Amino acid sequence: MEVVYEDNHIIIVNKQSGEIVQGDKTGDRPLSETVKEYIKVKYHKPGNVFLGVVHRLDRPVSGLVVFAKTSKALARLNEMFRKGDVHKTYWAIVKNTPIQSEAELNNWIVRNEKQNKSYAYDHEVKNSKNACLRYSVLARTDRYTLLEVHLMTGRHHQIRCQLSHMGCPIKGDLKYGFPRSNPDGSISLMAKRIEFVHPVSKDTIQVEAPTPSDALWKELAESI
Repeated sequence: MEVVYEDNHIIIVNKQSGEIVQGDKTGDRPLSETVKEYIKVKYHKPGNVFLGVVHRLDRPVSGLVVFAKTSKALARLNEMFRKGDVHKTYWAIVKNTPIQSEAELNNWIVRNEKQNKSYAYDHEVKNSKNACLRYSVLARTDRYTLLEVHLMTGRHHQIRCQLSHMGCPIKGDLKYGFPRSNPDGSISLMAKRIEFVHPVSKDTIQVEAPTPSDALWKELAESI
């Protein structure tokens, strides 16, 4: 487990692809339990350790996850996430190059719970929710493009769904139209940076995750 920031109230961890943030029906050990064990051992805490989950990343996605270590921080972080006061920046490696080097995508998304998949439309349809993000091209190779993405809404599989709808599916994302899986089962999407005002100290917290170590991520990151 890689801790990238920690103080008395919050802990920010770099999640690996394949990890789940919180327990689910698979029964696999979630990252939240690993973080609890880390805190228990590091600080010699007896009994149950408090840890609040304030947001999640999809299982095949890597990058920064914020946890609350106190109930005060949890309540305030929940409100900050709800109001959009926590600014997350994602990097995605996609197939094809968008027509525009930077743009805002506005779609209407419908979630299919049975399929655990979302569908994007260019107009409002029944049971749809508006989804908005901004992207910009950071680098490209002859086959792939590295995009920086800023979410303006928080819908189910929003980045994966909207980029696929644009004609640029994320590398390795079979569910959203990429033809092949990545060897490790990941998709090439990461929560790269996070910035917010600390819920207790009021200091500005800005944290960045290291870029994954595989060759394509390195090539694209180094060419920015």
